[in-house]
Formats: sequence, C-alpha cells, structure tokens
Amino acid sequence: MKPAPSDAYSLILEAIDMGIFKPGDRLVESDLAERFGVSRTPIREALQRLETQSLLARDGRSLIVASLDHNQRAELYVVRAELEGLAAGLAARHATPEEVAVLRDMVEQDRALIGRPDLMARANRRFHKQIHLASHNRFLVQQLDLVHRSMALMATTSLAAEGRGEVAIAEHDAIVAAIEANDATAAHDALKAHISKAFVTRLKLESGEVTAIL
Repeated sequence: MKPAPSDAYSLILEAIDMGIFKPGDRLVESDLAERFGVSRTPIREALQRLETQSLLARDGRSLIVASLDHNQRAELYVVRAELEGLAAGLAARHATPEEVAVLRDMVEQDRALIGRPDLMARANRRFHKQIHLASHNRFLVQQLDLVHRSMALMATTSLAAEGRGEVAIAEHDAIVAAIEANDATAAHDALKAHISKAFVTRLKLESGEVTAIL
C-alpha cells in the first residue's frame, strides 16, 4: 500500500532522524518520490517545509540535509536540557499511574538493547517523548518536538560511546523513580543532568577521547 501524499514530510523527517539521510546528503525530488512511492508535488511541499524549519539547507540550487556546528550543538543542548527538565518536573506532578507504568516498562525493556546504539537511540526517543506527553502541557510538547527534530541533525548518537548505554539506562531509571515519587525537583534535576552528561559524552566521542561501539 502506497503512503498517502500527506505522509511525505513525515517519511523524509523519519529518514533524517534514523540517519538514512545524513548531514550534507543531497535530497532530490525525483529520487525521493520514487523511494517513497508518492508524486513529486507532496515531496516538493515537504522539502519546502523542512527548509523553513532549517532542517534542510541550500547548496547552490540543491537542497541538502543541514548540519550543526559546535556552537549550534551547544545552544541546542542548553535549550533541550531546560525544556526536558521542565517536562520531567511537570510529569512528576501530572503523570497518571498508567503513564508512569509505561515509563517504568520502557526502562526495563531497554536494558536488553545495551550495546545496540541504533536501537537504543530509537528507544531513547520514545522514552523522552513519553515524558513530554506525561507533562500534560501541549505547548511544551510542541516546543520539544521542534528541538528533537533539530537533534536529528546530529551525525551520531551519544549512545554510540562505549559504556554510555548502561549509564543512560541508570539515568533513565533515576528519572522515572523521581516521577514515581512525585518529586518534581528531583525529576527536573535528574533529567537536566542526563542531558548534560549526554552532551559531554558526545563531545568526548567527537574528540576521540572515548571509543564508539562499532
């Protein structure tokens, strides 16, 4: 079954998020239309939307997946840490027992993915999205969606660093424990610290100070 034309944006965004299209890759309307089985019109509209959101950049007449320099990455992590911390604090106040149970199940299931950074990265996005939703603040969720779209422009995941998977799961466990305890301050601080440590790990990975899992 062919995807609906309205899905073109989501399909391209997901491909960027999954690393199928990497920073610097050139995106061609005809190639994308053939790949996703849709006409060129929705592809063109999706590319224009992604360019408006700064996820694509112009290289002459071509559109390429945008990349982030060091300062942009640092700025993005600052914003992400603040917004994610706010979401965790609100989740500690407003999450339903069922939402907390889902978060707890995610942590336990994700332990089996340690050593598989590609799968862990996907699970990590689901975990953070669940916290966003548990905040019960639609405007915060919208802003975090924008931040996470920009995170897709990172060429690698910090979870690729050797040993980071185990540490990240322990950090997720602490975040969920604080949410379970309805401790907004602890949840806020735990998630901010988690994002900060992820950024430090990414910097070390990029500098070669830590080894990546192949």
